[in-house]
Amino acid sequence: MSKAPTEPHITADPAILGGKPVIAGTRIGVDLILEKLSDGESIEDILRDYPHLTRAQVVAALSYAARLVRQVAP
Repeated sequence: MSKAPTEPHITADPAILGGKPVIAGTRIGVDLILEKLSDGESIEDILRDYPHLTRAQVVAALSYAARLVRQVAP
């Protein structure tokens, strides 16, 4: 079951990327941010590759993911 984003920098709209959580105002999925970080990229690398993003948006993606994990953790 999908949880609706509560972070203002994160939105989910069925018309955008099939309703996956994205950085608000973009088509950049939270999953993409997490993948890049897990591949060893830094926040600075992501900001350089996507100059229209802000540090606050990238951190919001991490915060959103952490909140989801806490909700489903046993």
